[in-house]
Amino acid sequence: MISKEGYGTIAFVVLVSLLVSGFAGYYLPERITYMFYSVFLVLTALTVYFFRDPDRNIPSDTNLIIAPADGKVVFIKEIEENVYLKGKATQISIFLSPLNVHVNRNPVSGKLEYVKYHPGEYLMAWTEHASELNERADFGVLHPSGTKIFFRQITGFLARRIVYKINEGDDLVAGERFGIMKFGSRMDVVVPGNVTTQVKEGDKTVAGESVLGTIQ
Repeated sequence: MISKEGYGTIAFVVLVSLLVSGFAGYYLPERITYMFYSVFLVLTALTVYFFRDPDRNIPSDTNLIIAPADGKVVFIKEIEENVYLKGKATQISIFLSPLNVHVNRNPVSGKLEYVKYHPGEYLMAWTEHASELNERADFGVLHPSGTKIFFRQITGFLARRIVYKINEGDDLVAGERFGIMKFGSRMDVVVPGNVTTQVKEGDKTVAGESVLGTIQ
């Protein structure tokens, strides 16, 4: 399954590949032409691979905080979260390499109370200050238990666009797709003290399946 957000990019890559390969086939020697064919075939295959969107087995327990992205946990740290939770919290940061699935999924069910997009820089996504300086989108969800959960899409050095299709007032369902980040990026999930963390730095996550924590 391919993400709908990738259709335009894939079509563009295919079109450019056909045009350049056609030009090469007409004007250049056969040996060089085959090199062009090979390069653009690989480029097209990689683009399609990047926008893959596999189905996931979503846990049924509504008190679980689920990974919103495939990747690697690069930070787990205590912070003072002043945007939505407004207090002490634990930040779990997941870095997505260009080879990871980049479709993002809701980490928790509840009412989406806060959404804000921030333009910014394009620092390496695994650096600590990327969450403060890079282009990003912030989301705050009120879980049915009354627990507030904050999460964030962050662009990286290669990523130049974040896409999300949720708005304030929406009712989110944990594990459902809500957006995508293109070509390397990071997801942060920030949880309050009544959430027991179940991952550690270095762990690999699978969006919609891996459990980050449990609401107590």
